[in-house]
Amino acid sequence: CPSGAGAMAADLPDGRWPMKLGTLFKDALHALFSRAATEPYPNPQPNETERLRGRLMWAPEGCTGCNLCVKDCPANAIDLFVLDKKAKQFVMRYDVGRCTFCGQCMQSCRFECWHAANDDWSLAGTTVDGFTYYYGEEDDVERVLAEPVEEHPVKV
Repeated sequence: CPSGAGAMAADLPDGRWPMKLGTLFKDALHALFSRAATEPYPNPQPNETERLRGRLMWAPEGCTGCNLCVKDCPANAIDLFVLDKKAKQFVMRYDVGRCTFCGQCMQSCRFECWHAANDDWSLAGTTVDGFTYYYGEEDDVERVLAEPVEEHPVKV
C-alpha cells in the first residue's frame, strides 16, 4: 500500500517513513495510558439476558423421532439415534464445537423439544474433550456409546 499501511521506507518513492515519529510516540503513549477496549473475561461474567442462546438442551419427552431438527441443522451439530421408535427410545448427540447457536433446531422442532440455556453459555475450552453431549435415558446412551458409530454421518 503506497499510503504507508505496512510499507517500509524503501517502498515509498522518496524514502520517507509512512508515519512521523512524533505521531508514533503520541499514539503509543495514548495506548499505554488508555483504558482497555476489551472486557475482562472470565471474571466478572456479564449478565445473562433472556434471549441469550447458550448450550442447547433436549427434552426427549415430546420427541417423536421425526429427525427434522437433525436435517435442518446447518452445522451438523446434532444427531438422533433411534433405538426403538414405538417405545420412544432416542439418544440425541449434540456437538457444542460444531454448533453455531443459530436456533434452527428450536424452530424446526414441532414439539418444542429443544431450548437454549441462557445460563450455560461460557463453553470455551482448551481441548475438544467435553464438547459432545448425549441426551436420553442413561441405559440408551450407554448402548449407543458401546456401538461403533460414524462420527458425523452425511445428511441428505
